[in-house]
Amino acid sequence: MTHHLSVYRVLAVAGVLAINSFGAAVGATSPSAFPERPIRVVLGFPPGGGSDAVARIISPKLYEDLGQQMVVDNRPGAGGNIATEIVTQANPDGYTVLLGFSTTLTANPMLYKLKYDVARDLQPVINLVEGQYVLVLHPSVPAKSLKEFIDLAKAKPGTLNYASSGIGSASHLVTELFKARTGVNIVHVAYKGGGPATTAQLGGEVEVQFASLPSSIPYVKAGKLRALAVSGPKRAATAPDIRTIAELGFPGFEMSSWYGLLVPAKTPSRIVNILYEAVRKALQLADVREQYLRLGLEIAVKDPKQFAAQIKAETKIWAKVIETTGIQVR
Repeated sequence: MTHHLSVYRVLAVAGVLAINSFGAAVGATSPSAFPERPIRVVLGFPPGGGSDAVARIISPKLYEDLGQQMVVDNRPGAGGNIATEIVTQANPDGYTVLLGFSTTLTANPMLYKLKYDVARDLQPVINLVEGQYVLVLHPSVPAKSLKEFIDLAKAKPGTLNYASSGIGSASHLVTELFKARTGVNIVHVAYKGGGPATTAQLGGEVEVQFASLPSSIPYVKAGKLRALAVSGPKRAATAPDIRTIAELGFPGFEMSSWYGLLVPAKTPSRIVNILYEAVRKALQLADVREQYLRLGLEIAVKDPKQFAAQIKAETKIWAKVIETTGIQVR
């Protein structure tokens, strides 16, 4: 009898061990739920700016799909490079996400000595929105169309000045791209931000600027600035009467600012896909689209592969512009 009880005990213990081993094996191979805690969205510009607004519109909507908060973490400085470096060094677990700005990712690598490589150290998730620039003139300039402006600038090289929001800024780069494509010679005057640049243009200190649509359209409507063309591939939804540069004789010219989400390289594709789908769904909401339109931004979804291709293509464009013009950030 004792012998039989011992056998039963051995079998019982073996059964428990087998069940525990099976459970451990399943636990080891089954991915944990994502996300299980709040996600940090790092951006390289201060509160109140464009990046901050983009992040704060989309973040609350993602809670409904992901079940976790997305916490905005502003880390301004060095043209957005500080925030980008923070994300490249974070754990690739999906809990640290970069809200990247176009030229921060595509031009800064040629303008700054960086500790990271965008293509190597970041995984694109989704492009969110795009915003166009509008070429505006001070009313004193005797040009009513893009052709007239180009003809005037070529007839009087080096006499017209253009404003930018700073050396190496997006407005600086897009104007240099325009100069290269059209052959005009206009002189750069850098200001500390888009606001001071527009103030200077309104005051007649400079005649030309590639400005953001939302900031300049009120002045265009008031007759204080004259809009000639927008920089994107199609007319802007917020200013459909303004034609594109491509339409006006320069096919293929298209350059917009954009915002997108990226995570550290080696983040599992499963997590990348979860983030992509959640954001894609949120961008389909009517109130989200309307809020972005009020900022002059249009939904421009690109999946991870398309987004990576966009970054690669624009990096090549800016590399050529920067090399040709010799732009240096002091």
